[in-house]
Amino acid sequence: MSAKDVAAPSPRTAEATLGGGCFWCVEAVFQQLRGVQEVVPGYSGGNVPDPSYEQVCTGRTGHAEVVNVRFDPAKISYADLLRIFFAVHDPTTLNRQGPDTGTQYRSVIFVRDEEQRRTAEEIIRELEGAGIFRGRIVTQVEPFRAFYPAEDYHRNYFRDHPEKAYCQMVIEPKVAKFRKQFEDRLSPLPA
Repeated sequence: MSAKDVAAPSPRTAEATLGGGCFWCVEAVFQQLRGVQEVVPGYSGGNVPDPSYEQVCTGRTGHAEVVNVRFDPAKISYADLLRIFFAVHDPTTLNRQGPDTGTQYRSVIFVRDEEQRRTAEEIIRELEGAGIFRGRIVTQVEPFRAFYPAEDYHRNYFRDHPEKAYCQMVIEPKVAKFRKQFEDRLSPLPA
């Protein structure tokens, strides 16, 4: 899958590209939201075209692990996506989320236009003003340039590999906390 293989948004969809540590964790959360149509893990923010997971893991590509979220703004707003994003990771740790360290795990919002930039900056000010976090929010707000989908084996990782230790020890508690906190935002579970 290449950058051109990701479906373009229709008039009823918008996109958000967010990095909050390991993309498996962020994907597992955003897949469960009502109004989200597709979540694709991948890479953004670097200077290497079409990077591999192995390249990104070196920390030398400039890319962050991200998810590209296609959503229906009539069902969930960009601002609400960002509020959930900030609730499911620690935006006060520079280049680190739990056991994952390096610039590829940085907290980052890649904005597509001035409206997304303003919204991101407003949400950050709102959260800092509310004193929700102990430290200062270090989330970067950067212009979106390109998104490169991750290799297929990264897609739906939590759903497809619940027996893996990382899924049980890191992702499962994060998803459980998210489901409790945002119960009113969840999509119905498939039968």
